Amino acid sequence: MSLLVSIKKYYKGFTLDADFETDEEYLGILGASGSGKSMTLKCIAGIETPDEGVIVLNGRVLFDSVNKINLSPQERNIGYLFQNYALFPNMTAEQNIGSGLKMTKKEKKIKANELIKSFHLEGLENKYPSQLSGGQQQRVALARIFAYEPDVLLLDEPFSALDTHLKDKLQTEVIDILKLYKGEVLMVTHSMDEVYRFCENIAFIDRGKTVLSGKTKELFAKPNLFAAARLTGCKNISKCNVLSNHQIYAVDWDFIFETEELVPENINYVGIREHSFQIADTADVKNTVVCKINKIVEEVFEYTIIVENMNQKIRNENSEMLFKVSKDEWNKRKNNKYLYLNVPDDSILMLN
Repeated sequence: MSLLVSIKKYYKGFTLDADFETDEEYLGILGASGSGKSMTLKCIAGIETPDEGVIVLNGRVLFDSVNKINLSPQERNIGYLFQNYALFPNMTAEQNIGSGLKMTKKEKKIKANELIKSFHLEGLENKYPSQLSGGQQQRVALARIFAYEPDVLLLDEPFSALDTHLKDKLQTEVIDILKLYKGEVLMVTHSMDEVYRFCENIAFIDRGKTVLSGKTKELFAKPNLFAAARLTGCKNISKCNVLSNHQIYAVDWDFIFETEELVPENINYVGIREHSFQIADTADVKNTVVCKINKIVEEVFEYTIIVENMNQKIRNENSEMLFKVSKDEWNKRKNNKYLYLNVPDDSILMLN
C-alpha cells in the first residue's frame, strides 16, 4: 500500500504545493487553518482537480496532468470522512452505513449489522443522525466508509466537531476502530496532539506548501524549520546569529547558547519549548539565563511563567520567554529573588 502526491493548484494569491509519499503507515498533515490541508485531501479524492502534478495510489494513477489522466471520485475508491460527517439526515444509522453498497437488500443488511457490532452501535440502528451524539455520528460515518472497503481513508479534521471534554475518549475509540482498517490513512489537522497520537509519519504544510515530512516523533523532537517548530507548539523562538561551531547568539533574548552538537551554518532561529527549561540554583551552569519574572499565570495543574533575560540590554516585542512548570516544582524552588532557568543542551532547537 502506498500513496504518492505531488501536485500544484493555483488560486489568486495562494498556491497549493503538496508533495509527500506514504508507505502503509498513517500520515498526518499538520498545518494552520487556511494552509491548504483540506484542499489537499479534496484533490486526492477527486473532488478538486490540481493544475499540475501526479497522484498515484498503490501503483494506480489517479491523476496525471501531463498524460491527462483524472479519474472520477467514484473510480478512485477513496473513503473521505468530512468534518461534518455528511450523513443522510433522512436515513437511519443502518441505512446510512449500507447506502453506498451495491448488493441485495438482504446482503446489505447483513453487512451493515456486522459493522454496527464492530463499531459498537448496537441499539442505534434505527436512529436518525439528529438523534445521535457527535461521537455516534462519527462512528456511523466511519462504518459507512468501511462498508465499501476503500484503498485509502482520508480524515478531514475528524475531531473538530466534537465537544472538548469528549475528544480524548473518542480519539481512543477511533484508534481502536482504525486497527480494523488495512489501507492507507491520511489525517489532516491543526492539532499537534492529534497528529502525535495517531500518526507515525507527518507532513507539515505552511501557506500551501509542504515544507517538511518524516517520522512524527523525530520531527517533534527536532523540527529543524521555523514553521514546523511553530506548528509543533514551540512558543519560544528567537532570531539568531551563528558565532562558532558550538555557539549561537539568540538576538531577541540577548543570550549566547553553547552547544555540544555542531551548529549548522544556515540556521536563522533558535527555539526552546516551554517545558524544556529547568530551574537551577545558580547562574554558574552552562546555558543558564538569569531571568526577571514579568508575569505568573496560574493554570489548573501548572504555572506559565513569563520571563525575560535580566541582563538584556535592548528589549523588543519578542524578548519575553514562556516557561511552564508544575505547581509543586515552582513552590519548592530555593531562590525566590532570582529565577535561574537552564536550557539542557538537547533542548536547544536549531531552526532554518
